Amino acid sequence: MKTAYLSIGSNLGNREDNIGDAIAALAKRGIRVVKESSLYETEPVGFRDQGWFLNCAVEVETTLGPAELLEAIWGIEQSMGRHRTVPMGPRVIDIDIVLYDDQIVENENLSIPHPRMLARNFVLVPLDEIAPHVLHPIAQKTIHELLADSRDSSEVRPWLKADEGN
Repeated sequence: MKTAYLSIGSNLGNREDNIGDAIAALAKRGIRVVKESSLYETEPVGFRDQGWFLNCAVEVETTLGPAELLEAIWGIEQSMGRHRTVPMGPRVIDIDIVLYDDQIVENENLSIPHPRMLARNFVLVPLDEIAPHVLHPIAQKTIHELLADSRDSSEVRPWLKADEGN
């Protein structure tokens, strides 16, 4: 079994349900969710003219290799109605592989560790909650150290559960 860490986000529809559905879909594809972070409401980064996201991090165990895990994730996103029309734009669900054991993967479809995770508190804050001592294989710092060093000033706040009316 391999251990991977995923970042999951949504800013369309019932964001909380979308994330819950994505986590349930992982299990249906043989990807065992070991830990889940709390949900965090986060302001958009990059393309800012869109609604705020809900984000979380999950630790998973899988027999899938990195490319197969990516294929499974794309299948989940597609089945949930994800359309990749606006780069960094609104999305019903977004699942990223941020770490996969201590592996470094670089090809046209996949970069592990996720190349922008160091500059994204919406990834680091939830990840720090569930995996503060995990070492980034390139930076050679723990997640907790990376968060402490982060220069990202975007807002990441604990999600106060509420009915989103969808």
